Amino acid sequence: MSENNDDIVLYEVNNHVATITLNRPHRRNALSIESFATLNKLFKEIDADENVRVAILTGSDCGTFCSGMDMKEAAEMRAKGGGDVMSKIGDTSFASLRNIKTPLIAAINGHAPAGGMMLSLNCDLRVAVETATLAITEVHRGRGSPWAMPLFWAMPQSLIEELTLVGDPMPIKRFYDVGYINYLEPTVEKMMQRAHALADRIASAAPLSVEAAKLSAMAAMDLVTREALKEASRLHEKAYQSEDAIEGPKAFAEKRPPVWKGR
Repeated sequence: MSENNDDIVLYEVNNHVATITLNRPHRRNALSIESFATLNKLFKEIDADENVRVAILTGSDCGTFCSGMDMKEAAEMRAKGGGDVMSKIGDTSFASLRNIKTPLIAAINGHAPAGGMMLSLNCDLRVAVETATLAITEVHRGRGSPWAMPLFWAMPQSLIEELTLVGDPMPIKRFYDVGYINYLEPTVEKMMQRAHALADRIASAAPLSVEAAKLSAMAAMDLVTREALKEASRLHEKAYQSEDAIEGPKAFAEKRPPVWKGR
């Protein structure tokens, strides 16, 4: 299915609030190579736009906030001899979001495995619909989650390791109970109302004070997380370069259980 790059991510600004909407409902808002490029470009533009004081990130209404990297595209790319999809993506973890001055609100309007969880992690505030789930599914795809290290600032170690080792979806209530989610709402409509209410309050505040507040929080976390992210990426190199890293997306695309080789 061909896509217009202008349509895979929707963008609008109203009263100093930017809204970014992942718009690939036919692929559960999965992140294609073009999605990564478009989002990274948008985040830079937002941070340079003095008219934007806060941004909301959400997904099109398909029951999934973001299903993560497009595994079908990754498998197709590998089958055509194009190498691993990671080689075509710049900031694969969106770690740059931690360095921009614009506050980001994740409006999690559905399930958020893998890259969906990653996007939510790199936002400053998180609101979610009660039916959502979060997951880090990479161990079942032959991939990796070095990007998850900042979670150790946000929730208990045992919960994080259940996410990364077991890889199954967890109800959003578990994350709300430990403080990872700021607000839970019964419907997507009420969740978006909550996200906009928070955004409006931030937009009405003194811009330089808001900027300093966000950057100070990120600076405090970076005293630990910068080196943790670097070391985690090094430790995942073997997994990313393995035969299993090819098998995971291929099995997903073919809708069959993967056959792991451990090499």
